[in-house]
Amino acid sequence: MSARAHERRRVVVTGLGAVTPLGVDAPSSWEAALAGRSGVGPVTRFAPAAQPVRIAAEVRAPLDTSGIPPKDLRRLDRFVLLAALAAGEALRDAELACDAGAPDDRFGVAIGSGIGGVGTLLENHRQLLAGERRLSPFFIPMTIANMAAGFVAIRHGLRGPNLCTTTACASGAHAIGEAARLIERGDADAMLAGGSEAVVNELVVAGFAALRALSTRNDEPERASRPFDLERDGFVVGEGAAVLVLEALDHARARGARPRAELAGYAAAADAGHIAAPDESGEGAARCMRAALADARVAPGELGYVNAHATATPAGDLAEARAIRRVLGPAAELVPVSATKSMTGHLLGAAGAVEALFCVRALETGWLPPTTNLDRPDPECALDHVAHKARHAPARVALSNSFGFGGTNATLVLRRWEE
Repeated sequence: MSARAHERRRVVVTGLGAVTPLGVDAPSSWEAALAGRSGVGPVTRFAPAAQPVRIAAEVRAPLDTSGIPPKDLRRLDRFVLLAALAAGEALRDAELACDAGAPDDRFGVAIGSGIGGVGTLLENHRQLLAGERRLSPFFIPMTIANMAAGFVAIRHGLRGPNLCTTTACASGAHAIGEAARLIERGDADAMLAGGSEAVVNELVVAGFAALRALSTRNDEPERASRPFDLERDGFVVGEGAAVLVLEALDHARARGARPRAELAGYAAAADAGHIAAPDESGEGAARCMRAALADARVAPGELGYVNAHATATPAGDLAEARAIRRVLGPAAELVPVSATKSMTGHLLGAAGAVEALFCVRALETGWLPPTTNLDRPDPECALDHVAHKARHAPARVALSNSFGFGGTNATLVLRRWEE
């Protein structure tokens, strides 16, 4: 055991915030996930008639932006706005009063994004092609991926570490894990950590379609995302954000906060194999999972729930199923697994943060969200799938996987809070 493992501070989750295709806050998103409702539908954010893919998981409900000054709203890409709303909810949930008038040097922000403000980039490119001679002076700040973390820090006066992880679909999970590391080693007392993405536009959808990564079930959008199913044909692009308040346990106790869960372990690893395809053997993902369990001092048999990355791509789901069986061994038959992207779609850089939030709620409630659309389970992806309906199965430890292009892997291990 490393010296760091003996000396590090314990990290707990004290607040949750989310804006997802299932709801505009964490409670409604969780309720919809437990009910097995889908957030996938026809694209409304652009005219997709010429596209082979015409479905997406959009945030369709109206957003409450009343707390953000109109001047700021005009200068925010949608991915920054979603992150700001999720962060505000997380702070309220944690009962932390933060504002720019009372700067906090020990409270930081880590919000990842896989792509950043590509919507703003597209709009300004259209203006340039249309002959407009002067672009917005805020074009570049609105576009860069770290602006979600930057704006949240400015809004709430958080002067601690300020980070943005851009590691494709693992961005949100890496942000949470690296934020926890900062707290563990004493560089911060608290962090707002998570991910945000808003890329439902013609360029990104066309790009993923060109990769043949997306489902083309345009006529049955709610059934399009089919993780681990024999008839899966790709993922559904989604948008949203989730932010967790992480605190050192001693800091949370000093202010009288009750932890919702403990972030017990984290690991990052690389396949080092291909820019887009996963390692077919699942070896890189398995190494990441083993390292996270070791970091949490949890044996595979102690796991009570796995929230799989499972995007519904033929190769990705198979590789992850192999990795889970490698790590869990005989326990793979006993540990419930669900793939919530079947309902949320794939939120890219926000996916890992949303799924970590779902793990916290699963540990708190004893209910595991389902994998919907799992009508014909792929025999090669045989696991204890929580299929179709939520399952009551109180778990003490949950594991959440997030994997991304470039062969990047992240695993978080969360433990139910018990005094």
